Amino acid sequence: MIEDTAVFHFFFLSLRLDMERRDFLAALERHAELIEKIRQSAHDLHQSVNQTYGKELPYGYHLDMVVTLVREYGHLVCAQEADVLPMLFGGYYHDSIEDARLTYNDVKKVAAGFMNDEQALMATEIVYALTNDKGRNRAERAGEKYYAGIRSTPYAPFTKMCDRVANITFSCSGTDVENQRMKEIYKAEVPHFLSSIDPHSDDLRLKVPVELIEVLAEQLIDDMEREEWLAETLAARQ
Repeated sequence: MIEDTAVFHFFFLSLRLDMERRDFLAALERHAELIEKIRQSAHDLHQSVNQTYGKELPYGYHLDMVVTLVREYGHLVCAQEADVLPMLFGGYYHDSIEDARLTYNDVKKVAAGFMNDEQALMATEIVYALTNDKGRNRAERAGEKYYAGIRSTPYAPFTKMCDRVANITFSCSGTDVENQRMKEIYKAEVPHFLSSIDPHSDDLRLKVPVELIEVLAEQLIDDMEREEWLAETLAARQ
């Protein structure tokens, strides 16, 4: 009887999560035209400052990789449909202050052209939280103040995780020296990175989905080590 109850509970939970995913995908479909306009405006912005990704790809390639992950896993953290546009905007514009010369108010003004004021504020806060501080090296640019801002901003931990997984996926797909160098840097940074972005909050909007951690592990951790690494990493998040 207990076993039957557990099976029913698992089935009900799976069904509930599937319904949430359907709702999220339906919201993406309803806002598809507006999301495409946000996407194009972000591509155009980074193109206007001649920013590339890797050696020669347009920077929009990276933005699309990030938002592909937002689309795939966003239902795991999205609290309501009104947050869908800010989440997508945050994914597309996450580097706009850091790399494309926009200010906080510039981003907020752009966002307000696509959504209401409350949504625009949420979207801008995501972008601001993901903007590195000034610094002489990676450690200074992403110090405790930077990570504290991510941990306290709705959807910033999730967006930063999507950004990191996108960068890792790209680095692991290449064979040149720079890609291999970045792969080793990302691998070494994983424990500190995960602990730094996760506030261990009950607020759904501040969650870092386990599913994204598993994607990261698939890219960086050898098959023989992955199961043990995942077990240790997930235990550390309890």
